[in-house]
Amino acid sequence: MNQPGMPAGQQQDDNRRKVTMYRNGSIYTAADPFATAMVVDGDTVAWVGSEQAASSIADSSMDIIDLRGALLAPGFVDSHVHLTETGLALAGLQLGGIKSARELLDAVANIGGSGTILGHGWDETTWHDPALPTLAEIDRAAGGRQVYLSRIDVHSALVSPSLVEAAGLDGKDGFSGTARVVRAAHTAARLAARQFPEADRRVYQERALQEAAANGYVALAEMSAPHICGPDDLRMAMSWNDAPGSPQVLPYWGELAASEEHARAILDGLGAGVLGLAGDLNIDGSLGSRTAALLDDYTDAPGQRGSLYLSVDEAAKHLAATSLLGVQAGFHVIGDAGLGAVLDALDAAAAEVGEQRVRAAGHRLEHVEMADQSAIDRLAKYSVTVSVQPGFDASWGGPGRLYEQRLGDRSHAMNPLAAFYASGVPIAFGSDSPVTPLRPWSSVRACLEHSNVGQRISARAAFLGHTRAGWRASKHRNPLMGQLVPGAPASFAVWEVDELMVQVADSRVQSWSTDPRARTPLLPALDTGEDPRCLQTVKEGQELFAHESLRV
Repeated sequence: MNQPGMPAGQQQDDNRRKVTMYRNGSIYTAADPFATAMVVDGDTVAWVGSEQAASSIADSSMDIIDLRGALLAPGFVDSHVHLTETGLALAGLQLGGIKSARELLDAVANIGGSGTILGHGWDETTWHDPALPTLAEIDRAAGGRQVYLSRIDVHSALVSPSLVEAAGLDGKDGFSGTARVVRAAHTAARLAARQFPEADRRVYQERALQEAAANGYVALAEMSAPHICGPDDLRMAMSWNDAPGSPQVLPYWGELAASEEHARAILDGLGAGVLGLAGDLNIDGSLGSRTAALLDDYTDAPGQRGSLYLSVDEAAKHLAATSLLGVQAGFHVIGDAGLGAVLDALDAAAAEVGEQRVRAAGHRLEHVEMADQSAIDRLAKYSVTVSVQPGFDASWGGPGRLYEQRLGDRSHAMNPLAAFYASGVPIAFGSDSPVTPLRPWSSVRACLEHSNVGQRISARAAFLGHTRAGWRASKHRNPLMGQLVPGAPASFAVWEVDELMVQVADSRVQSWSTDPRARTPLLPALDTGEDPRCLQTVKEGQELFAHESLRV
């Protein structure tokens, strides 16, 4: 992803010598809320200030970029992605817009080509008739080819008879003789469908990274796990950090450790760079697939309460082992019963190795969609970071939508963003791509327009949660990451915006203000419903993406 024809080492040397001035825009910086210009020296922010000052220091040795009113802001960090899965979703059948089993079957029949048919994104809760296609119907549509079509949450899928046979699904938990597979059967089907050449895997990951760069991301937390992919997939993801011109990959591996020695052996086997045994180490599943573990029955499926994949004892041993090593542990957890199990495991681990060690390790939990105040207080006690996906509420929150279908009145307390903040629980935001797309401003907007008005947060808090907080959640050692101040890494994105405003905290007055007396860095007005357009993405001085209009 570096410049063609130029060796990586030479490109890096040239980049370190390069000085670029951005001017005539709006710079999002704590150093000066009125800054309109910034100078980048190699990989570092060298200066921020006014247009008048920029004129006095500009010289012919600088590459000068006229922002023409654009916003230059810290680059986004996605706290939860799956690179290969995202690339596959972008390249395969995109099923998010279909509204019936017939439309799904038509898409399969019309795909053409050969080999396994891969698709993603169907959601039967939005269909006119939620009935799923049968194995026989999928077999006819696919002409006997293997088919793997992941649901939007990627916790269940539709498969063909040939994939059932190839993956050995008969007799596995989660296969009932229908086309829909969950739990162990889904894991087996997904892994069987992922048997493709390493060159293809690299193409999928590169496509995901390019998509991220084109949308202003400078870093992505890759959440790999044995049930999603093999360790070679994670090693390939980490290898992009050695290639200039790519967003930084923050790698996690979700494998259970039974002891300190076991945890060390897992990390040693993966090689240097893995940040923790965290991420999609699943305590439970998803609400959409009815595999999230609940304390009470699903509203639309009496008698069902989802699945707990790990016991409290297993989770406690994992937390104790990683705490002793001083590395992050974490789990995927969505349901209230799942969260209860994790909290009990934290208590048990603290009793074994000490509360301070548990707190110091900086453990993290992914999703945490059903947390009451008691659970939130226990998360705060152990300094657990919560990685939240605002796009989930935007997609499934509100009257008549998936959360209400599955949970009834319980849905109103989902994704308690404001309660997390008020209780001092660290939050970092992400997409869980391909579950929701790599669209950071849409994710910021979802925080401001939460379906529960009481859980909405400010634009500034939402933006920081999508930038600085992502670096902090990964325990990055440089405290300046995610800021644009002199001495900070030059990692940012340039955005074409219609209007820049400051959000007013008082809900009794207009939500957005252009009043400069607020002395707060300006953000795009997001109440228009339109996302800003990315013009350039830069990571530590390396240009990752540039729109053709940037230098016109």
